[in-house]
Amino acid sequence: MKSDRLVSTLMLLQAHGRLTARAVAQRLEVSPRTVHRDMESLSAAGVPVYALRGARGGWQLDENWRTRVPGLDRAELEALLLAQPRVVGDSRLTRAAERALDKLMAALPPDLRDAAAALRQRLHVDASGWAGVPEDLSLLPVVQDAVSLERRLALRYRPKGRESGLRTVDPLGLVAKGSAWYLVAHTADGFRSYRVSRIEEARVLDEAAVRPPGFDLAAWWKSSTEELRRSWTRYEATLRLSPSAARSVTRWRPAAVVEAEEAPDGWRTLRVPFDDEGQACFVVLGLGAGVDVLEPASLRERAAAEMRAALARGRRARGPRA
Repeated sequence: MKSDRLVSTLMLLQAHGRLTARAVAQRLEVSPRTVHRDMESLSAAGVPVYALRGARGGWQLDENWRTRVPGLDRAELEALLLAQPRVVGDSRLTRAAERALDKLMAALPPDLRDAAAALRQRLHVDASGWAGVPEDLSLLPVVQDAVSLERRLALRYRPKGRESGLRTVDPLGLVAKGSAWYLVAHTADGFRSYRVSRIEEARVLDEAAVRPPGFDLAAWWKSSTEELRRSWTRYEATLRLSPSAARSVTRWRPAAVVEAEEAPDGWRTLRVPFDDEGQACFVVLGLGAGVDVLEPASLRERAAAEMRAALARGRRARGPRA
């Protein structure tokens, strides 16, 4: 509805200060022409919205004008509570989010306040995994300061499997992916992303960071991750799997169905991607009698050789029979 869109436009301008018509159109999924008509409607309704011309132009509200945030409905409130940032593993953000939620709770009408309190009592997010080392986010506050203050950042970074080294970068933004944080920055070699848990030292400099015109953090991250996925070397194997083995494999990895219909015995033939042959062999051996390797032949032969070697070691360990 147009009224909902006008409220959303107001919230965007209050949150971002100034936005181009194209940026508003992308966020609201409408045309720039619709945005211009909406701005005219807001102005006619007495909202002090105006356009600035030039390279840094766009639409913005008068700095001294603010409107109250419209009331949340129950679905919006539940989504807000379920999207708590504690899942990204930073205690400082968790505490700030809790304070913000407390303030929001105080401003809610009684019925929604009771519903929100009940939901918070029934929701707990455990950001730690069952296995693996937790992310070291001790330097995240320093990186956040560099991003928010738009200052250059000197850091010592340790890439995976390599020695650490010193770098000076122009911070452009932060990305939370699962429990990991990434700093996206501009360097002499172009755009780069740095996993915050691998930053060993960080210091905010007095120099202003240079932000390339038109840089879009979300668009760059999407393009970068897609390029990374395409660059991964994939090893595919065609496996005939028992019902339980097929369920285990498809929960772990997306697999392409080779045969359109299941066999009468419930076994399925799937094409499964692996990182390499070693990983494929490890999985095949773990599935035991629940898998037949159809392709490639080299994987079938390697798995058979591993099983023969294991049996031979078992016979040697038992020793000769009396």
